[in-house]
Amino acid sequence: MPGARDFLRLAVVTARRTGREPASRGTQGSLGRSAPLNPARHFGSPTGGFGDRGFATGARDDVTEANDELDAVFGVTEGGDSRSAATDAESLPRPRTPAPELSQSSPSPSLSHVDQAGAASMVDVGEKAETTRSACASATVRLGARAYELVAQNKIKKGDVLTVAKIAGINAAKQTHALIPLCHQLLLRDVRVDLSLDPRESAVRVEARATCDGKTGVEMEALVAASVAGLTVYDMCKAASKEIEITDVRLESKTGGKSGDYHRRAVS
Repeated sequence: MPGARDFLRLAVVTARRTGREPASRGTQGSLGRSAPLNPARHFGSPTGGFGDRGFATGARDDVTEANDELDAVFGVTEGGDSRSAATDAESLPRPRTPAPELSQSSPSPSLSHVDQAGAASMVDVGEKAETTRSACASATVRLGARAYELVAQNKIKKGDVLTVAKIAGINAAKQTHALIPLCHQLLLRDVRVDLSLDPRESAVRVEARATCDGKTGVEMEALVAASVAGLTVYDMCKAASKEIEITDVRLESKTGGKSGDYHRRAVS
């Protein structure tokens, strides 16, 4: 069945044949150049190169004549369509480009030590207010029965485990800026490290507190103190047992600063 384009072509050719539009097959017509009917260059295949339009059988109709005449004027594509490939491409709907998704590796705005480019960055605390800040951290060293008894009786060959671990924790708090790359060097006002024995768990409980008057918090100082104190207990007792575990290193509380106070909820 002829399509809308065929009817349009038929109307153009009919108008030319009835004299409504002056045109000549051998002269320059209103379509812009000479357009010979059924030019020989279109007969490159048994069907004439225009698709199956009756060239093989000789059957001709007005629609076919109109198609051939306009094809001769405008040219044809390899597929037999008189429209250009560029025009076809432009007429097709273009797929919408999806919005770029945010990468899972994009820096979170809550991470203060990450800059806008996602690189590590030390925080400039120049604009912060100087306030009294404190933090408390804890850790647990699970010794096992044999090592625990030696510590409780102060019979570890290296000496007084709890005293040495306490001094190590205090010293570590003062060196936090040298251990943690992006920490500021703070003038600590006070550092306290307390160690106690827990006979039910055969463990040593470590609690470290740090205080300063400054522009940034001391959570890391307290955590480093608790961690190094626990590691020192391990070092003092490793000859007695290789099963020692350092667990539950965590922040218990902090006060001061823009973020306000924090206190860990007690486990019921």
